[in-house]
Amino acid sequence: MQKTKLGVSVAVLGAAMYLLGLVGGYIPTLLMAGYVLLFEENSWLKKAAVKVLAVMLCFSFAGVVLGLLPSAVGVLNATLGVFGVGGIQLGVIGSLLAFVQSVLQFAQSVLLILLTIKALTQGTVAVPVVDELVDKAVA
Repeated sequence: MQKTKLGVSVAVLGAAMYLLGLVGGYIPTLLMAGYVLLFEENSWLKKAAVKVLAVMLCFSFAGVVLGLLPSAVGVLNATLGVFGVGGIQLGVIGSLLAFVQSVLQFAQSVLLILLTIKALTQGTVAVPVVDELVDKAVA
């Protein structure tokens, strides 16, 4: 079993990064991934560091896009109001968006848990969009 410069196995450090992405947020995950990218030599570990950040960023981007929808509906309602046409009810859309955001948070948690478990054997879970970004970033 290959060891890192910290003295722990590569698999344990990879799993710790994914778990930190789940419970720690961006700053601790970014610090750990930065350490791995700067000081560790294992290519699987470097890909795992980039992958955890890419997963977190993709889900955050989706959340931001969903968060913009109420504003877009508000602009549409204002535009329709100018022409005297009835608007769209924001309450229904707000409830739907809250549900979708909850589903996204659940999906992110499940994916990070699966990645943590697979990392213990230096494996991974295929995430098509993220894997393409990781392959481009880590050559």
